[in-house]
Amino acid sequence: MIRQLIVSYVLLVGIALAAFTVPVAFTLTAQLRGDTEQTVRREAQTMAVLLADGDPAARDLLNRNVEAYADQGLGRIEVLPAAQAPAGKEEHWGDDTLQVTVPAKESDGDVVGAVRITYPTKELTDRLWTIWGFRAILAVTVLAVAVGIGALVARRLTRPLRQLNDMASKLSDGDLTARAPVTGPQETQTLAHTLNQAGERLDTLVASQRIFVADASHQLRTPLTALRLSLDNIADGVDDEFVREDVEQATAEVVRMSRLVNDLLVLARAEAKVAGAEPMPLPEVVAERLAVWRPAAEERGVTISLRLDADERPSVLASPGHLDQVLDNVLSNALEVSPDGATITVRIEARGDTVTLAVLDEGPGMSDAEKSRAFDRFWRGQGLTGPSGSGLGLAVVRQLVTDDGGTVTLADAPGGGLKVVISLRASQRSGG
Repeated sequence: MIRQLIVSYVLLVGIALAAFTVPVAFTLTAQLRGDTEQTVRREAQTMAVLLADGDPAARDLLNRNVEAYADQGLGRIEVLPAAQAPAGKEEHWGDDTLQVTVPAKESDGDVVGAVRITYPTKELTDRLWTIWGFRAILAVTVLAVAVGIGALVARRLTRPLRQLNDMASKLSDGDLTARAPVTGPQETQTLAHTLNQAGERLDTLVASQRIFVADASHQLRTPLTALRLSLDNIADGVDDEFVREDVEQATAEVVRMSRLVNDLLVLARAEAKVAGAEPMPLPEVVAERLAVWRPAAEERGVTISLRLDADERPSVLASPGHLDQVLDNVLSNALEVSPDGATITVRIEARGDTVTLAVLDEGPGMSDAEKSRAFDRFWRGQGLTGPSGSGLGLAVVRQLVTDDGGTVTLADAPGGGLKVVISLRASQRSGG
């Protein structure tokens, strides 16, 4: 928009310069050429009168004028015989000369000869070039000044829009406290006031959701925990195997319900998106989470390996806690479907403005139909241990990654298994 305003301003100034400067320059050029032509013609007519007079004194004066012209470098005067005399006045502009020929006529109208003056016009041409050059330099200077003034005016006019854009960017990054100053013309002030009201309302709604999430976390977890403890106590005091089996099944369902509640709360927090993205050192975060999951993997003989270029330490833009939750969900799924003695590979690659985190397992993988549904809420795949989990793990992963401006896709791992590819925005702090 700034560029368009500057171009429009400069275009208007250019049209004004062309409308007022070029016609004046052409008029001045025509006037100088006309004055020169008129002066030379007058002198030629004077010489023709002397030639037609026939008096020796007049002839002598004509000869002195011819010599004076030549000596002073004013041009060349030629006296032509009657046979070469034109019927009327003749004028011809050459490259560097003006040639004027005037017939010499006696009182009875007989032509006795002609006078031809060849006048050098190089000085006039240089003067005209100086005039045009000065006007061209003046026009360029005015246009340059117009560009500078146009840039200042354009930036001043678009400043309220840039402030509104900054506010919108902060809102999209999760900073719900961002507000735009109410400045500029009435239209932008009205827009800024409307956006500020929308931001306040959005902040209020998200705050209400955060309160609800906190209350739900307390209200749901506490009775589920108490129920599980009661079932454990019942199981410890029952000798009947059938009753014990029923109690264990009920306990398993309570555990599953607790896990479902936890995942729902995580998803609700992700959808609330209350935090803005910050630079996060991806290798350090990954290494920390792998250290947490390795003991559980080693119990089944599963190896978790990290592949990273030693010269790369990329940072990504992510909200606090998002990367931890994403890695926990992806690694939990990978460990669940991996057979004993398998290997889970985690790869980190920096690709320009994007950093890719890939998790590859050696499980049964997914069909194309399963991949298309894997991110649906409450959809559970068929792992080695049968259907398990809440069906919200990948849904949470996609929500968290999308909130941070990234993408997550599923692909087939080489040799079988599933490959989860997470692409995140690289931070400017990323180093190589």
